[in-house]
Amino acid sequence: MKITANKSVSAEYELYVDGEVEGELELMEKATPEQPLSFVYGVGMMLPKFEENLFGMQVGDKFDFVINNEDAYGPYDDESVLDLDRAIFEVDGKLDEEMIFEGNVVPLMDGDGNRINAQVVSISDTHVKVDLNHPLAGENLHFKGSVLEVREATEKELAAIMGGGCGCGSGGCGDSCGSGGCGDNEEEMADSCGCGSGCGCN
Repeated sequence: MKITANKSVSAEYELYVDGEVEGELELMEKATPEQPLSFVYGVGMMLPKFEENLFGMQVGDKFDFVINNEDAYGPYDDESVLDLDRAIFEVDGKLDEEMIFEGNVVPLMDGDGNRINAQVVSISDTHVKVDLNHPLAGENLHFKGSVLEVREATEKELAAIMGGGCGCGSGGCGDSCGSGGCGDNEEEMADSCGCGSGCGCN
């Protein structure tokens, strides 16, 4: 069976980005046979270029490709690093230190009520600096892996996707989406979202 629309796909992979030393690659995340990336093809769960490179593959096929940042999470935007009033993050005049600390990813709302993830960069007496860029913004994504399973998606998987919707990107819905979850149906979406750390959940 080949990878085409509405097929459930499982794959193992390693994701590399350009390292600090020219010509060297840095491992960012991996999905193993024990914890593979699982997704339904062609429903918007993965980056379009990622799916494009897997189209027509079968179980056992290996892949090795690069997605340029323009086709992944775009270039890094310095204007998406903001200094926000510390009071926004305070409860009864005190900073929620369990949530607001350097390096943590916190959910915020934009002016239109859309939920966005922001990483805390630094904290001062008056402001909290946050970075709204995706963790992999500006990075070229180098995937190496193989296809483990291709099958027809179940009605439950398709229904869960239609009900929630997980805009996963480089990997599945994992670490960096843990703070935001996948749509409104986290338990149901667990069946159709894979594991990874670099996804952009909607």
